Amino acid sequence: MGLIQNVLAVIVVLGLLITFHEFGHFWVARRCGVKVLRFSVGFGKPLWSRVDRHGTEFAVAAIPLGGYVKMLDEREGPVAAEERHRAFNQKGVWSRIAIVAAGPLANFLLALVAYWLLFVAGTTTVVPVIGEVAPDSPAARGGLVAGQEITAVRDEAVHSWEDINLELVAAIGASGELAVSARDEGDSIAREHRLPVQDWLVRQDPPQPLASLGITPWRPRLPAVIDQVVDGEPAAMAGLRSGDEIVAVDDEPLADWNRFVELVRARPGEALALTVLRDGERRSLSLTPRPNTLDDGTTIGYVGAGVASVDWPEEYRREIRYGPLDAVGQAVSRTGEMTVLTLDAIRKMLVGLISPSNLSGPITIARIAGDSARSGLESFVSFLAYLSISLGVLNLLPIPVLDGGHLLYYLVEVVRGRPVSERVQAVGLRIGLALVGTLMLMALYFDLMRL
Repeated sequence: MGLIQNVLAVIVVLGLLITFHEFGHFWVARRCGVKVLRFSVGFGKPLWSRVDRHGTEFAVAAIPLGGYVKMLDEREGPVAAEERHRAFNQKGVWSRIAIVAAGPLANFLLALVAYWLLFVAGTTTVVPVIGEVAPDSPAARGGLVAGQEITAVRDEAVHSWEDINLELVAAIGASGELAVSARDEGDSIAREHRLPVQDWLVRQDPPQPLASLGITPWRPRLPAVIDQVVDGEPAAMAGLRSGDEIVAVDDEPLADWNRFVELVRARPGEALALTVLRDGERRSLSLTPRPNTLDDGTTIGYVGAGVASVDWPEEYRREIRYGPLDAVGQAVSRTGEMTVLTLDAIRKMLVGLISPSNLSGPITIARIAGDSARSGLESFVSFLAYLSISLGVLNLLPIPVLDGGHLLYYLVEVVRGRPVSERVQAVGLRIGLALVGTLMLMALYFDLMRL
């Protein structure tokens, strides 16, 4: 069922992003007087198509990993004399720039609208209160303590752990001191703390900003109540069921689910004597975690059981909502922040501060799309906005075959006063295909490694 949800979620996400992107090209092309021959969402054989009164074929194709707008162009085939004025290659350079740039700009516009909807509808976040501070960590040396609420990072106000993580990821590679403002419980005034860092998070795979600073977010106590049991795994074979509460391990009272996870991970292949509360009665079960080897060679225990969720106390929940006009500014700001963050991540990956293994392909996108859809509409729309920004940024990179590569050619044409030669464009096309193909293979490889 989870696989089906992931597939459906990624089809919806990619379908929306591709449709908006290609509609940007289509809409501007029409207004610039260019004849559009086909508007296709997906590649390959059309599953559905129709032709409008302008002679444009609208199609939905079998492979939903892209799309295209095919325009009348003398470079791609003969054009009747009476229609030459409607060919893309006959338009002025500024018209061609507008048509090509419209696709990525449509993705930014989609993200802006998505964020606006979220800010108007209101988003529920968890108040960023520190649960624990690891001894001798950067957070401890900076003076942060458990129970404080973080209010700003790098002089930027934050309202949630998501805001904090975004600011911390932007600081990857920093050396010196990281400014974090926090206030004590019941205090309205925040104090600034300077956390010492050196080459922070450089090449950490994957980056774990909070853990690297020694900060553990506050969470409500999570009783060891079983929610899900995977068939064929040790938990199911031991007789654990949904609704069981594990109250003791080896006759030692169990504090919470996190302690149970620690014990399971630390004892692969060793039998654990469980005391389980089921329907008000105590039962004794024997559970032997199976060994599971991680990518780094470490072996941990695994039992195949999930914990039941608990509700957060109201005092630790916060709703962020804006009026329609204020939400516009917030949406523009968030879109800009995420765009800058994406560009900075690409830069840091190129200079070696971020590992290339953080690249994600269709498998990871499908998994995250499915998870966000299951988490609710708010998470799904937020993921859609972020992915739309990523698509817009990637398409603007100056790589031939991408929109950014075409824009580069047209800007050179503006400066030189004449188009880039067909030979140079053909060489650029081969280089671009090689680069994009390599990136796609790398992303798919890292996707498979994550599985």
